[in-house]
Amino acid sequence: MREIVRTNEPVLLSYIEALLRGADITMMVADQNMSMMEGSIGAFPRRVMVDRDQWQKARAILTEAGLEEWFSGDD
Repeated sequence: MREIVRTNEPVLLSYIEALLRGADITMMVADQNMSMMEGSIGAFPRRVMVDRDQWQKARAILTEAGLEEWFSGDD
Protein backbone atom coordinates (compact mmCIF):
# COMPACT_ATOMS: atom_id res chain seq x y z
CA MET A 1 0.00 0.00 0.00
CA ARG A 2 1.07 3.57 -0.60
CA GLU A 3 0.27 6.74 1.35
CA ILE A 4 -1.75 9.36 -0.50
CA VAL A 5 -2.93 11.72 2.28
CA ARG A 6 -1.84 12.42 5.87
CA THR A 7 -4.09 14.55 8.10
CA ASN A 8 -5.64 15.03 11.53
CA GLU A 9 -8.94 16.28 10.07
CA PRO A 10 -11.65 13.67 10.83
CA VAL A 11 -14.20 15.16 8.41
CA LEU A 12 -11.63 15.21 5.61
CA LEU A 13 -10.75 11.59 6.33
CA SER A 14 -14.41 10.57 6.13
CA TYR A 15 -14.85 12.46 2.86
CA ILE A 16 -11.76 10.91 1.29
CA GLU A 17 -12.82 7.48 2.47
CA ALA A 18 -16.28 7.93 0.92
CA LEU A 19 -14.80 9.13 -2.40
CA LEU A 20 -12.32 6.28 -2.67
CA ARG A 21 -14.69 3.54 -1.55
CA GLY A 22 -17.31 4.91 -3.94
CA ALA A 23 -14.80 4.43 -6.75
CA ASP A 24 -14.04 0.85 -5.59
CA ILE A 25 -10.49 1.75 -4.62
CA THR A 26 -8.96 -0.47 -1.97
CA MET A 27 -7.87 1.79 0.86
CA MET A 28 -7.35 1.96 4.60
CA VAL A 29 -6.77 4.64 7.20
CA ALA A 30 -3.62 3.83 9.14
CA ASP A 31 -2.83 5.03 12.66
CA GLN A 32 -6.47 5.33 13.76
CA ASN A 33 -5.73 3.44 16.96
CA MET A 34 -3.03 5.92 17.99
CA SER A 35 -5.77 8.05 19.60
CA MET A 36 -5.85 5.58 22.49
CA MET A 37 -2.18 6.22 23.16
CA GLU A 38 -2.29 9.98 22.62
CA GLY A 39 -5.46 10.64 24.61
CA SER A 40 -7.50 11.83 21.58
CA ILE A 41 -5.60 15.12 21.27
CA GLY A 42 -4.96 14.65 17.54
CA ALA A 43 -1.18 14.83 17.78
CA PHE A 44 -0.60 11.96 15.37
CA PRO A 45 -1.90 12.32 11.82
CA ARG A 46 -3.83 9.50 10.19
CA ARG A 47 -2.55 8.17 6.86
CA VAL A 48 -4.82 7.25 3.98
CA MET A 49 -3.26 4.28 2.21
CA VAL A 50 -4.27 2.90 -1.20
CA ASP A 51 -3.11 -0.10 -3.23
CA ARG A 52 -0.09 0.79 -5.33
CA ASP A 53 -1.84 -0.24 -8.55
CA GLN A 54 -4.76 2.09 -7.77
CA TRP A 55 -2.71 5.06 -6.56
CA GLN A 56 -2.92 7.06 -9.81
CA LYS A 57 -6.69 6.56 -10.03
CA ALA A 58 -7.10 7.58 -6.38
CA ARG A 59 -4.98 10.66 -6.97
CA ALA A 60 -7.11 11.61 -9.99
CA ILE A 61 -10.35 11.22 -8.00
CA LEU A 62 -9.07 13.35 -5.13
CA THR A 63 -7.74 15.97 -7.56
CA GLU A 64 -11.15 16.14 -9.25
CA ALA A 65 -12.67 16.71 -5.79
CA GLY A 66 -10.26 19.63 -5.22
CA LEU A 67 -8.21 17.88 -2.54
CA GLU A 68 -4.76 18.01 -4.15
CA GLU A 69 -3.49 20.35 -1.44
CA TRP A 70 -3.81 17.46 1.03
CA PHE A 71 -1.60 15.02 -0.91
CA SER A 72 1.39 13.56 0.90
CA GLY A 73 4.81 14.34 -0.47
CA ASP A 74 5.00 10.76 -1.77
CA ASP A 75 4.87 11.32 -5.55
